[in-house]
Parts: sequence; C-alpha cells; structure tokens
Amino acid sequence: HKEDKNINSKKNMTNINLVKHVIYFLFLISCFVTKPSDASRGGIAIYWGQNGNEGNLSATCATGRFAYVNVAFLVKFGNGQTPELNLAGHCNPAANTCTRFSSQVKDCQTRGIKVMLSLGGGIGNYSIGSKKDAKVVADYLWNNFLGGKSSSRPLGDAVLDGIDFNIELGSPQHWNDLASSLSKFSKRGRKVYLTGAPQCPFPDRLMGSALDTKLFDYVWIQFYNNPPCSYAPNNTQKLFDSWNKWTTSITAKKIFLGLPAAPEAAGSGFIPPDVLTSQILPTLKKSRKYGGVMLWSKFWDDKNGYSSSILASV
Repeated sequence: HKEDKNINSKKNMTNINLVKHVIYFLFLISCFVTKPSDASRGGIAIYWGQNGNEGNLSATCATGRFAYVNVAFLVKFGNGQTPELNLAGHCNPAANTCTRFSSQVKDCQTRGIKVMLSLGGGIGNYSIGSKKDAKVVADYLWNNFLGGKSSSRPLGDAVLDGIDFNIELGSPQHWNDLASSLSKFSKRGRKVYLTGAPQCPFPDRLMGSALDTKLFDYVWIQFYNNPPCSYAPNNTQKLFDSWNKWTTSITAKKIFLGLPAAPEAAGSGFIPPDVLTSQILPTLKKSRKYGGVMLWSKFWDDKNGYSSSILASV
C-alpha cells in the first residue's frame, strides 16, 4: 500500500509539473504574440451631431465600431457671447430637447466609449478674447457639460469625458489658455480629456499654441481638404511625411489619422479602404504614438460603410 501511495504521489507531481510547463509555455507565447499586436491596435473616433439622419448616440455606440465619439458642435462661445450648441436635426437646444441625449451619453460610456463635446467647426462664431475669457469659457464648459452644476445643461446631467478642439475659424489667440484652464478641472477627481482636430499642415495655424501646452490626450489630425499633406491617388509620401512631422513634433498620448468616411465627405483626401489597410496603416502603426483613425462623420460612414471595412485593421 505504501508503494501504491508513492506511485500515485509521483504521478500527481508529474501532472502538476506538466501543467506548470504548459502554463509557462502559454505565457511565453502571449509575451511574443499578443503584446505587439496590442501595442499597435488602435480605435476609431467618429464625429456625430451634424446630420439628423445619422442615427442617435446610443445606436452609434451600439455598433461596437467606435472608441470615441465627438458630439459636434458648440458653434458659439467666447467674448461674452451666450454659448450655442448646434446638433443639426437631432434636437433643438433652445427648446431644451437635447437633454434627452443624457441617457444616451451614459449608455455610450457604459460601453467604455469616451464622449467629448467638440468646440468650433467650419461654421459658427467663436473666439477667446483673453486669458480671463478663457477661464470664463472653461467654467461654462465645466458647469454645463462636465462635472460641474448648472440649471441649463444642454445635454442634461450626463458628464462628458472631455472637450474636443475643432478650431477652424477666427483668431489663434488664447486657445492655449482655454486648454490650461480645462486641464485644471482634472484635479477635481475625474479626468477631463482634451482632444483636438488640427489641419495636417504643420504647425496648425489656429491650434498650434494649444497643442504646444502638451496637455492633449488624443490628437486626430485632419488629413483631408489639405492636398499638400494628405493622400492623393498613387501618392502616399505626402501623408507619410506629414504624419512623421506631427508624431515627432507634438506631445500627445495618441495621434490619429483623420479621414473623410466617404468621397463626398470632403473636397480631397479620401483613401479607399483597401489602400488604407494595405498601404497606409502598416506604416503608421510603427509609430508608438499611433492611436487609430478618426472619421468625418457618422452620417457619411453610414452611407459608405467605411468603419466596417477598416475596423479589423485599425
């Protein structure tokens, strides 16, 4: 009987050692196989809000294709103006009907998606008149869209994850002051993300000083409507040169390739999905700062199915 026990004990030890070796082998595989792909994996950021036919926020996030949603745009603010949100056909801020999106913002956030309020855009009236004005605008954004309190929150009580700078008009003055003022709210317990969408010519004429603050988490550069630095058929070099300039010149956690989601979405810069996945992304992913792809916009993406075509490769 003692011999039987010894034999069984040796068998058990052999089995345990075998299991240990298998686990160690799988660990080694994970180190060499999983980590590089994780390091180069990015997400897709989408602009939502400028076409009432693009579906609501919850439906946008439920697709599972997007990691970031920019709610666009706050089109009027600064220099004493009453701020104005414009979400096209989705709702009427003046009638307080945009508050219904509060639960949808929260729905997106429960899926792990970051939701930003985008400032600016190509149509509007906005500027920052002074450092003091920057503080006034930052306080408004904190109290009406972020973690503060106000009786007139346009999107209800949802706390957005951050502020996106999509500055395409007006003066380049004091955007750095606005970024600095907003970043200070992160000290109140919940991080306020700062994101930006500069044009690809470097440095961006309007947002250069803001990006120089080194406070931005994600920068999705607009590689469209800018022929000198964006893709043209059979010419990837201009884009690569611009990408290298941006990734080696600014401080940001992640940098994204901003693209039109359909040929009609911009005047130039559309990249066919097969070209993007085979000729562009493999090179961009070599950068440690690669964060993924930004698309303009949800409406055009619905029309063209662009995000679905590229998701596996981003």
